[in-house]
Amino acid sequence: MAMAAPTFSYLHQAPPIYRTKAPTHPSITPKASLSFSTTSQTASLYLSNNSKHQPPFLQELNNLCQSGNLAEALTLLQNDAHNATPDSLQKEALGLLLQACARRKDIETGRKVHKLVSDSNQLRNDLVLNTRVMTMYSLCGSPSDSRFVFDGLEEKNLYIWNALVSGYAKNELFGDAINVFVEMIVVTEFKPDSFTLPCVIKACAGVSDVGLGKVVHGVAAKMGLIMDVFLGNALVGMYGKCGCLEEAVQVFEEMPERNLVSWNSMLRGFSENGFSRDCFRLLGEILKEGFVPDDATVVTLLPVCAREEEVDMGMVVHGLVVKLGLSQELMVNNALMDMYLKCGFLSEAQVLFGKNDKKNVVSWNTMIGGFSREGNVCGTFDLLRKMQMEEEKVNKVTILNVLPACLDEKLLVSLKELHGYSLRHGFYEDELVANALVAAYAKCGSLSSAELVFYGIEAKTVSSWNALIGGYAQNGDPRMALALYLKMKDTGLDPDSFSIGSLILACAHLRALDYGRQIHGFVLRNGLESDSFIGISLISLYIHCSEMLSARALFNGMEDKSLVCWNAIISGYSQNGLPDEALDLFREMLSKGVRPYEIAITSVFEAFSQLSALQLGKELHCYALKAHLTEDVFIGSSIINMYAKCGCIKQAQVVFDSVKEKDVVSCNVVITGYGINGHGNKALEIFEEMKKLGLKPDGFTFIGILMACSHAGLVAEGLKYLNQMEDMYGIEPKLEHYACVIDMLGRAGNLEEALKLINKMPEEPDARICSSLLSSCRTHGDLDMGEKIAKRLLELEPKKAENYVLLSNLYAGSEKWDDVRRVRQRMKEIGLQKDAGCSWIELGGKVYSFLVGDNLLPNSIEIREMWTRLEKKITNLGYRPNTDCVLHEVEEEKKVELLRGHSEKVAISFGLLKTSKGTTLRICKNLRICVDCHNAAKFISKAVEREIVLRDNKRFHHFKDGVCSCGDYW
Repeated sequence: MAMAAPTFSYLHQAPPIYRTKAPTHPSITPKASLSFSTTSQTASLYLSNNSKHQPPFLQELNNLCQSGNLAEALTLLQNDAHNATPDSLQKEALGLLLQACARRKDIETGRKVHKLVSDSNQLRNDLVLNTRVMTMYSLCGSPSDSRFVFDGLEEKNLYIWNALVSGYAKNELFGDAINVFVEMIVVTEFKPDSFTLPCVIKACAGVSDVGLGKVVHGVAAKMGLIMDVFLGNALVGMYGKCGCLEEAVQVFEEMPERNLVSWNSMLRGFSENGFSRDCFRLLGEILKEGFVPDDATVVTLLPVCAREEEVDMGMVVHGLVVKLGLSQELMVNNALMDMYLKCGFLSEAQVLFGKNDKKNVVSWNTMIGGFSREGNVCGTFDLLRKMQMEEEKVNKVTILNVLPACLDEKLLVSLKELHGYSLRHGFYEDELVANALVAAYAKCGSLSSAELVFYGIEAKTVSSWNALIGGYAQNGDPRMALALYLKMKDTGLDPDSFSIGSLILACAHLRALDYGRQIHGFVLRNGLESDSFIGISLISLYIHCSEMLSARALFNGMEDKSLVCWNAIISGYSQNGLPDEALDLFREMLSKGVRPYEIAITSVFEAFSQLSALQLGKELHCYALKAHLTEDVFIGSSIINMYAKCGCIKQAQVVFDSVKEKDVVSCNVVITGYGINGHGNKALEIFEEMKKLGLKPDGFTFIGILMACSHAGLVAEGLKYLNQMEDMYGIEPKLEHYACVIDMLGRAGNLEEALKLINKMPEEPDARICSSLLSSCRTHGDLDMGEKIAKRLLELEPKKAENYVLLSNLYAGSEKWDDVRRVRQRMKEIGLQKDAGCSWIELGGKVYSFLVGDNLLPNSIEIREMWTRLEKKITNLGYRPNTDCVLHEVEEEKKVELLRGHSEKVAISFGLLKTSKGTTLRICKNLRICVDCHNAAKFISKAVEREIVLRDNKRFHHFKDGVCSCGDYW
C-alpha cells in the first residue's frame, strides 16, 4: 500500500520516556550508517593545533604531519625524546602525530606512537593522550585495539567512555556500542552528554531498534540536551532509518537550530522510505533557507532520481553539482553515472566515466553494471577487460554485475572464465557469487554446470536452492524444478516467495493445472496471497492453462493492481483468443487512470488484430503516437501486424517504411502480412530487401515466407526456400515449417508429394499437419488418403470437434451419407458440437456479430430484404448458388435457403445497410469461407461498386470489381 509522506506541523507531542531495561544487542552491519559531526566537547579533548606561537620543534612536526610524512615525523619525535623536552611539549607532539595517523589511517605508525606513550611513566595513564590513541585505532578500523587500551587504563573519565562508544559506532559494531553505553550507565557515575547520546542513537539506528532509540530520546529530554543540534540530527537520522517519519519530522521541526546535516538527515529519511517527491521538495527548501548543498546532499538525491527514472531532475542536480564545484568528488561522480545508467542514458554516463581521472573500483562496477542491465554484452565485457588493463582490482561486486550479462550459449566460454577467476580469487565462497553462477549457467543452457556449482556450495540456503530451481523452471526442465523443490523441503528449508514463483512458472510451462492449484492452496494456507510477485505468477499460470475465469478472479481480488497485473491479464485474454474481453479490460484500465505501457498496448493491438477492428486500431495507433510509444520495436511491429490483419496491407507498408531502424521482427511481421493477404510475390520482395539490409532471417521469417508461398500457390518457390533454410542459413526446419509446406502442396493438389514429405520429416506429424492434409483431401476428393489421415488425426486429438467435422465433410463431398451420419453420431456420443459459423463487422468502433441461420437479430427483416435485393442484382450478373457447399442430405431448395443464411452474407447485408456508398466493408469469419459465399462476394463487390475485405480463419480475401485477390486459389 502506498504511504503518504508526513506533513510538517508543530502539533506533535513530545516523545515519551521508556524506562525499560536496555536489551543486549549482537554486532550487526546495517545497510547504511548515519553521520555525525563532533560536538564542542571535542575541542576540550584535544590540544590546540595553532602553530603561530609553537616552538620550532612543534612547527616542524606539524608541517611533516600536514604533508603526510608520518615516518619522518615519528623519527623526529623519537630523536627529540632524548632531549630535555618538557613533558607538556612532548605530550602535544604525541597528540599531533596521533591525530595525523588517524587522518591518514596509518595504523602501523600509530602503534609506534602508542608504544611511546605506554613506555612513558609520566604519560602512560594520561587520559587525553589515551583518548587520542583510542580514537586513532577506531578511525583506522581497529576498535578491538581501542578496547584493549580502554581495558588497560587504571582510571577512566567520560571522554574515555565516549571514545569507546564512538569507536564502536563508527565501525558499525552497533551492538557493542549499546552494550558499552549500558555498562557506563550501570557501573559508573558518569552521565552521558551531547557527545555520548548521538553515538548511541546512531547505534540504535544501526540495529533498527526504534524502541531503544525512543528511550535514549527520553533520556536526552530529561537531561535537557534535546535542543543540541547534533543530538537532533542523530534523532532525525535514527527515526528516518527505522521508518518512523512522523517522529523524524516532529524532531526536525522542533529543532531550534538546524544545520546542513539536519536537512541532509531529513532528506535521507525521505529517500530511504521511498518518498521521492518529498526529497525533491526538500531540496528546494534547503536552497530557500540559504544552505549550500554538499556532497552528502547530492549522493542522497541522485539515487532517488535513479529509482524514479527522473532523469530531468537528475540533470538539475547535475547542474547544481557543476555550479557548486562538486564534480571532482569521486563519490558524486559515481552517483551521477549510476543515475544516468539507471535512467537509460548510457552515453551521458560514458562521458562522465571518460572524464573521471580518479576512477576507483566503484566507478568501474557502476559502468559495468549499467551496461549489463541494458543487455549490452559486448560493452560489459569490454569494460571488464579495460578495468583489468588499468590494474583496477576486480572484486565480487564486479563479478555479480557481469554475470547477468551471460544470457545464452554463446557466452558459455566467457562465463567459465568468470567462474575460474572467482575460484582463483576466493569469490566462489561468497553465497551471492555462487548463486549468481548457478543462475548464469542455467541461462546459458548448461544446467549440468549449474548443478555442479550448486552441489559445491557447502551451506546451501533457500537462495541457493532458488537459483537452481529457477534455472530449471525457466530454461527447459520444469519437472526437474518440481523435483528439486521436494529435495529442498527434505532438507528442512521452507520456500520463500521466489521459490513459490519458480514452482508456479514450472507448472505454467508444463500446463500442469492440478499441481498449480495445489501450490495456490499452499499460498492461501500460508497467507502469501498478498505477495504481488506470487499473485502475478498465479495469474500467469491460469493464463497458460487457458483458465481465464480463475485468472480474472485472482486479478479482481487484488487490492493494489500494479501495471504488471494489468499487462498480464490483458495479454492473457489476447493470447487465449478473447479479444473482446481484452479490449473491455483495457478500457477499464484507462478509466481508472492507469497509464498503459508497451506490453498492454501490444496486447490490445493483438486483440484488434484478432477482431479486425480497424477503427479501434487506428485510435490506439493515435494514442501510441501521442504517448511517444511508436519508437518501441514491439509496438511498431504490433501496429504493422494490426493493419495487416485488418486487411490494410498498404497502411501496414506505410508504417513499416516509417520504421527508422528495421529489424528482423518488423520484417517478419510485414512478410507474414503480405502472405495472409495473398501477395506472395511482395512477401518475397521484402525478404530480399531484408537480406540487403544485412538482417539475418530466423525461423519466424521462414514461417512467413512459406505461408506466403502457400497462399499464393508458389509451390516451386516454397520448396526452394525450405531447402535453403538449413543449407544457406543453418536453420533446422521445425514442424511449423513443414506444416506450411504440406499445406502448400495440399492446396495445389500435390497430395502424394505432401504425404512423402510427412514420411521424411524427422518428427512425427502433429494435429495441425494432419488437419491441413485432411482438408486438402476433402477439397480434391481423395477419399482413401483422407480416411487414413483422419484416423491418425483422431488418435492425436480425439476430443476436438473440428476434426470430426473435417471427416464428415470428406464423406459428404463424396455423398457417403451413411458415413456422415456415423461420424455425427459419434460426435454426439462424446459430447462434441460443431462450431457454428460466425461473422462479425466493426462499425463506428462497435463490433457486430452474426451466427449462421440466426433469424432473431434486431434488424433481421431489413437484412433479409437487403439480401433479396442483392441476390436479384448478382443473379442478373451471373451468380448461381453452389449447393455443393451444403453438406447435408436435403432438397435443393432447402440447400439454397441454407446458403442464404451463411453468416458472411448476413454481415455483408448488414454492412451495406449501415454504411454509406463507397465505404469499404471489413468482415471476419471464424471458419473458412465456402465457395458459394466467395462467388457471391465477388458479384456483390461489382454490383454495389464496393470493396469487401473478408478475413476467414486462413487468410484475407479482397473483393473488388468482381475479382478476389486470392485469384480463386484458397
